[in-house]
Amino acid sequence: MSQKQLKEAFISNLNGTSLVEISLGLSLAPLCLLCRGLLLILYHLHYGKPLSSRKYSLLLDFLVLVSPLLFCCTVLSPVLFLMPTIIVAFCAGIFSVIYLQRKPETRAPFRQVVKDFQKTSLDPEYIPAITVFRVYVNVLTCISILAVDFPQYPRRYAKAETYGTGVMDLGVGAFIFGNALVCPEVRQKACATQSTFSNLARQFFSIWPLIFLGAGRLLSVKSLEYHEHTSEYGVHWNFFFTLAFVRLAASLLLAVFPKEKSWIVAINLAVLYQLILNTTSLKMFILHGSDGSDTRVGFLNANREGLLSLFGYLAIYMASVQVGLCLLKCRNSVQGWTEAVGFSLLTILTLFLFLPVSQAYAEPVSRRMANLSYCLWVVAHCLTLFTCFVVTDLTLVFTKLLVKGSSVPCCWDVVKAPRISKKQEREAVPVGKEGKLSHFCLISAINRNQLLFFLLANVLTGTVNILIDTMHSKTAFTLCILHLYMFFNCLIMHLLHAKNIVLKFW
Repeated sequence: MSQKQLKEAFISNLNGTSLVEISLGLSLAPLCLLCRGLLLILYHLHYGKPLSSRKYSLLLDFLVLVSPLLFCCTVLSPVLFLMPTIIVAFCAGIFSVIYLQRKPETRAPFRQVVKDFQKTSLDPEYIPAITVFRVYVNVLTCISILAVDFPQYPRRYAKAETYGTGVMDLGVGAFIFGNALVCPEVRQKACATQSTFSNLARQFFSIWPLIFLGAGRLLSVKSLEYHEHTSEYGVHWNFFFTLAFVRLAASLLLAVFPKEKSWIVAINLAVLYQLILNTTSLKMFILHGSDGSDTRVGFLNANREGLLSLFGYLAIYMASVQVGLCLLKCRNSVQGWTEAVGFSLLTILTLFLFLPVSQAYAEPVSRRMANLSYCLWVVAHCLTLFTCFVVTDLTLVFTKLLVKGSSVPCCWDVVKAPRISKKQEREAVPVGKEGKLSHFCLISAINRNQLLFFLLANVLTGTVNILIDTMHSKTAFTLCILHLYMFFNCLIMHLLHAKNIVLKFW
């Protein structure tokens, strides 16, 4: 077998992992974020000022927010079930130090602190959990697309061939979910005074970079004879095309149906698509081609997975639009967001109850077809991850009330806390020109150039695979390469952020 065929076989015919392992893995990102926030508050408690060095901020963010995830999906994967417990214990220790070492003038009984926390007003203009969710999905995706080519990345985490729940299977759906959270329809940017045609034309123009990138990826993969998993999207299709066409199709649907009812559209799409899969020959066509022998002759046969899975991804997108609209309802208090967390947990429980029913009576989760079970699985886990980020933010808000004047980037701004003077209120939220926290944050840096971050990761992944025999790499070498790859990508985002450069011109 050629090197290309060996690499294709290395990432093919896999079956995924368990839902429990994926759920444990999802808890790591919010816990890393919590750990970073508590460390910054502890630093402020000891030194009386926030960490202002951009160099040390980048190093802290990379070591706490990125590096643990990289270790957990490689050498620490056999003991993954222990990692959340270890990080929770570490965070609890930091919180205990903060609570016990508060300055005498800011100390209050714990019960009083809880009452103040419940009455705290938050910045209604910025929901940090949305930013963090989208950035972390991007970061985890970028780690996985290179790590999967190394033997230290467990095969069960890679994309399943037909049925199964791999970590990378979830990543694809989560990318769709995260994009819909900030779509123009959710952000109320579709102008009511303009015609539907004008709004659709604007949406069509906005997806051309994705079409361009999809075409660029197609040409580069074919010209370099780069290894590819054909049953993932097909011969010519790729994820950039999926993102573009899902976004365009969603804009068409939202122009016809009320966006407040997008959850109904999502359910109907997913159920109808599953019924067609089960009652017609469509499923056999997706899995085996029109002749039953996996033919790739003709455009539809060649790209059947990418084209037909659009229905499932569109259902995920529409469900996420509904989530985004719910989030943008005015919740400017801790109590309001606590209630939102409760509603979210109820929704998650409902989805997880329907998931085994769907797998038993419809069919198991299949990212290749993006069937009903896959849609339920993706939405349930994305909501779980997002809710964890909200809980993390609320925990950091509570901790900031213990240390007056402390601040954490990409965490809620406290607009007004009970029993706080105007001077302390001004000190509590150091803001920049756009109302954002003034000190550096890797999450903010990546968020400003997310598409570039993803594109750069793809280019670097291809470069590493061309230059290095990834399949036979030793553990130390693998970890070194993956850390250099992620650090270089993060460093580029850091430098662009420091220069206030946003590479977006569409």
